Amino acid sequence: MSTKTTYTHRLVARVTIESQTPLAVGSGEKDITTDALVIKDFNGLPYIPGTAIAGILRHAIGEKTAKEFFGKHEEKSENSRGSEIIFSEAKMIGSDGKVIDGLHSIDFENNPFYAKFKELPIRQHAKITDKGITAKGGKFDEQVVYQGTRFDFEIEMVSEDNGKDKSPKKLDDFLCVLRELNSQTLRIGSGTRCGFGKIKVKNIVWRKFDLSNPNDLKDYINKSSDLSQPFSGDKFVEETSSDKWTTYELILQPEDFFLFGSGFGDDEVDMTPVKEETIDWDENDKPVFTKNNNDEFTKFVLIPATSLKGAIAHRTAYHYNRLKQRYVDGSNPDKTPKVGSESEVVRALFGYESQDERVQKRGSVIFNDVIQYILPDKILNHVSIDRFTGGAIDSALFDEKTTFGNGKSFKTEILVEKAAFNEDAAFKEAFETALKDIIDGLLPLGGGVNRGNGCFGGSVEEVNGTFNHKREVEKWKQQ
Repeated sequence: MSTKTTYTHRLVARVTIESQTPLAVGSGEKDITTDALVIKDFNGLPYIPGTAIAGILRHAIGEKTAKEFFGKHEEKSENSRGSEIIFSEAKMIGSDGKVIDGLHSIDFENNPFYAKFKELPIRQHAKITDKGITAKGGKFDEQVVYQGTRFDFEIEMVSEDNGKDKSPKKLDDFLCVLRELNSQTLRIGSGTRCGFGKIKVKNIVWRKFDLSNPNDLKDYINKSSDLSQPFSGDKFVEETSSDKWTTYELILQPEDFFLFGSGFGDDEVDMTPVKEETIDWDENDKPVFTKNNNDEFTKFVLIPATSLKGAIAHRTAYHYNRLKQRYVDGSNPDKTPKVGSESEVVRALFGYESQDERVQKRGSVIFNDVIQYILPDKILNHVSIDRFTGGAIDSALFDEKTTFGNGKSFKTEILVEKAAFNEDAAFKEAFETALKDIIDGLLPLGGGVNRGNGCFGGSVEEVNGTFNHKREVEKWKQQ
């Protein structure tokens, strides 16, 4: 039996977000240059589908609550219901500071800003085994959208009046969605546990339209669906906080050289460090790519979250085995060390894959890419020596560019879901000991660590917690 509902109100919000780390919103397509292309609109610019935004917010709110207004599908059709909330696509804000909605003629050739979006950055990934080598078939790459890119989108909810004072019945639900947009754990796109997708809400303007009011009805009818058109209303400033996550503040101070490889060489060396350009916003709220004194676009040092995550995951498994007295010497056959997805702590904190979608689990730890500083590179030459002759092995000469970062501090946050720690007290101890190893220089990061690269000091602190550890590199070198 169908029921008829008369919706008397419309709740509308215009939202502007900025990517705090690169975004990876995939199109499902690939080409000759990469395995995963970013989705682009008919103007050739990246955008975020409304389904991607709706999906993450539905998950953040919780399925039980979301069913009340996001809609639900059940076997019995009379129990199914459509969504009462609508999400538009998130369109990119262009070089003039205005949203690019509709069909435009984008000058990719002569406009320096748009030229950067013709070929987006490509990230290289490699799955590392517990032996420290690349897993077979574990090499892939993907496109990302620049850090600092801004997007605009709209959220609209239909509602009845509450029968008392004719205020919208769904107002609390609508405001709940807006609060979730300000959550520190909200991520958009893929790779959200590998450093991608962190956003910051720059502005939310919202308004409730009472369609029984002639003035509101007129304003709603005249409201354009074009995101480039102005929208007036009340500014939404509420934020949400969660006690479900533990936050660690990690400050990395390089001892000297480090190398997070780009996967490519150049005309000078065989191996170069990965660097990336970012978007800044000037005093007129217009996007610009940073340039150096030679009027060349500047690329900043990048510490990929995947490099940090992989090293911590393997070391956490090691410490968990140690705490559980699992040793490789076979002294206790009943306690064989577990690594990778076989390790309980790795499965609980970092997630695991499975052919059965019902048992796979995404990670409970969130990392962020670090893109910071313009630092010099140093070319280091290497050669493999024949131990018998003492001479160089034929074709074994190679060189690399490493980044010299002494005196700099790279700051990032690591978020851990408290529920994952609650499964076993040893999980937290193993994880925090792995973080201490980084600060003590016992767990180097990046490539060429066996050649002396990637040793860091600094500090790690559990925000609003008791755990903290510190090693200042300059003081340590003077000892």
